Amino acid sequence: MSIYFTLLILCFGLVIGSFLNVLILRLHSGESIASGRSKCPHCGHILSWRDLFPVLSFIFLAGKCRYCGKKISWQYPSVELAAGLLFAAAYLIETSHSISIRQLADQSSIDLNFILLLSRDWIVIASLIVIFVYDFKWLIIPDAIALPAAAAVIILNLLIGVSAASMLIGLAIGLGFFGLQYVVSKGTWIGGGDIRLGALMGVLLGWPIILIALFLSYIMGAAVSLILIWLKKATPKSPVPFGVFLAPATVIALFWGEKILSWYLG
Repeated sequence: MSIYFTLLILCFGLVIGSFLNVLILRLHSGESIASGRSKCPHCGHILSWRDLFPVLSFIFLAGKCRYCGKKISWQYPSVELAAGLLFAAAYLIETSHSISIRQLADQSSIDLNFILLLSRDWIVIASLIVIFVYDFKWLIIPDAIALPAAAAVIILNLLIGVSAASMLIGLAIGLGFFGLQYVVSKGTWIGGGDIRLGALMGVLLGWPIILIALFLSYIMGAAVSLILIWLKKATPKSPVPFGVFLAPATVIALFWGEKILSWYLG
């Protein structure tokens, strides 16, 4: 495991994070992702290449636009840093997981499976970051992200050799759990986007790890809601962007779900 390769992946993740920021804003505005170069959301000035270095440009510019002096949202460096760190973490975690697997098959097969596995993880991480920010800002989980991500996960999981039965059970739980709440509450507890995100979680995590993610998300959601109510920043009737809790719970379950389950059963 090379530290230099890990740093290279970190930089790659930072660049992907910069792209995700553009995707989030243009998805919300309805603007095409290929509609041209990035520009300041305040003054509309097209940004120079010097303004586009992930995280570093934000630091060097002291968090302000070079052209109009308005503050740059902390969303930009936060998304870039989250993508970079999670991409690198996925590489390190999956590398450690693959060591024992190398004894079961030839090296070339493992390398291909590892590439497919890491590609799946990166697609999921990028999708969940977009869902997290989008739901936090606008209380919407975009189908344009959740559904293609679910389709990609199904294809990559089948190529890797993940059990189709596990994916189907996970899908049924993800859809059923949120679908039932939607029907019972007539759409007041959760939105349709939560159902689609539940489908993504189901095919990604499978049975029984999907249960770990659901449990963690509700624990986090309850804890944060109680704190906000105690601080008088929210009320029991305040809308809750549940994707904000489902996204990190899914990442935790993806990488450490088996260990959490083993610990619980033990």
